[in-house]
Amino acid sequence: MMRKEIRKQHMNGIINLKKEAGMTSHDAVFKLRKILGTKKIGHGGTLDPDVVGVLPIAVGKATRMVEFMQDEGKVYEGEITLGYSTTTEDASGEIVDETPVLAPLDEKLVDEAIASLTGPITQIPPMYSAVKVNGRKLYEYARAGQEVERPERQVTIYSFERTSPISYEDKLARFTFRVKCSKGTYIRTLSVDLGEKLGYAAHMSHLTRTSAAGLQLEDSLTLEEIAEKVEAGQLDFLHPLEIGTGDLVKVYLTPEQAEEVRFGRFIELEQTVKEVAAFEGERLLAILEKRDNLYKPRKVLI
Repeated sequence: MMRKEIRKQHMNGIINLKKEAGMTSHDAVFKLRKILGTKKIGHGGTLDPDVVGVLPIAVGKATRMVEFMQDEGKVYEGEITLGYSTTTEDASGEIVDETPVLAPLDEKLVDEAIASLTGPITQIPPMYSAVKVNGRKLYEYARAGQEVERPERQVTIYSFERTSPISYEDKLARFTFRVKCSKGTYIRTLSVDLGEKLGYAAHMSHLTRTSAAGLQLEDSLTLEEIAEKVEAGQLDFLHPLEIGTGDLVKVYLTPEQAEEVRFGRFIELEQTVKEVAAFEGERLLAILEKRDNLYKPRKVLI
């Protein structure tokens, strides 16, 4: 099958893209539009340019699932460096504060500080971030040398653990970590906050997203690998949109209920959650939302 023939097809599905360093999430979407020859593409959760790892990409009908893909918890593995902080809270920024590590740390105290940052926590987004204040992105203020008041946000850290011994070099301390968190979490800020608890300036020196929207890093493909598959006429990199339901509760409808949903009508379900993913057999039919004691179709997908 030639590439031109592929482009005529109606592509629908989710791509497990391995975003490489030096590329924004927007860059990745732009390049995939050219590779796939389709405009209907969106990503399921921004990754900073320096961060590598899983970037879920929705194509065609799957773009209607992006918000649910973003809701699911994400898993990261990275490294924290104690000894200095930066403007960007990661390794790409300029040094703003230095606190030399002159003696080995008590690993038990480090782990206790890490444990104290699990559960619901409040974060203040970094100045170098895409959060908007008064219609402008924070990084635009930062680049102009302006400081503005940043809104606090509530996030959830489901798990946070140190995954290596602490190493020491040049009056710095480093260790790796693994964290599972809710959407909207800044791992850079988590690293800085941990440093503060330990009494040191700190920054996130490396980060990889290993899981998002149910997709795993070991199964991800680079842009180059996807382009090669498209040239060869292979579309096996498109996953069914069913995996985009994230953490939504799944319900399986009777044929009668499915028919009602197709017509946009309310149905009764033995559920209490706000939203559910409604399946007809193995296929995702709709996203339903609770209204009083009934469920109404919010998005009908087939």
